[in-house]
Amino acid sequence: MSGIDIPSPAGLITDGTRVRWGPDGLVPVVVQDAADGRVLMLAYANAEALAATFATGEVHFFSRSQGRLWRKGETSGNALRLRSLALDCDGDALLAIVEPAGPACHRNSRSCFDPDDIAAVEPCVPGEGFAWLETLWSTIEDRARTRPGGSYTAKLLAAGVDGPARKVTEEATEVLIAAKDDAVAEAAGADRTASQAALAGEAADLLYHALVLLAERGLQPAAVIDTLRERHAG
Repeated sequence: MSGIDIPSPAGLITDGTRVRWGPDGLVPVVVQDAADGRVLMLAYANAEALAATFATGEVHFFSRSQGRLWRKGETSGNALRLRSLALDCDGDALLAIVEPAGPACHRNSRSCFDPDDIAAVEPCVPGEGFAWLETLWSTIEDRARTRPGGSYTAKLLAAGVDGPARKVTEEATEVLIAAKDDAVAEAAGADRTASQAALAGEAADLLYHALVLLAERGLQPAAVIDTLRERHAG
């Protein structure tokens, strides 16, 4: 699949040159889950922490209590893989969009903003990230509305129902082939890294094109979810 445009947060940055550091050389960092936008924690970074974050792809902070550089997850293993980093309008706060490897809070809860009673009885159970599909659907809706030049989604939509429908059929076949290839690798006791990655890629293509087909037909994905709920309840 080519040309899927995923929006990035406004103020996206790749270094610390535009950051307005505080008198203590620090800047607050709000950490948000890429899967569904949940705010996970608030911490502080200095220039060294920001540089380490960009160099490693894992979020680093400055520990004010210990006075040192701190990689989130260095003891717990619950690292934060950086997806994007954005600067606010005043330049004095950062928004880190991340993929968490586990609970963000030391209480073993998903978010540091969870109440204590929830943290005690509902430890973090990582989900599958389905909520992120809202971001993809918003992008598809935007392309359907604005039809920007060079957009693969807009090109599919311009072809009418046949454009995305043909791709759905094509990608469904590719999913079948990839699944059978993975089954062959499993039966042979071979390394399935490549076959599993191929299956994930083809499934992603199928899901994306199915969503574009829904957009072309003016049908909200919520109608599909409602149908699944009804069938599950039955």
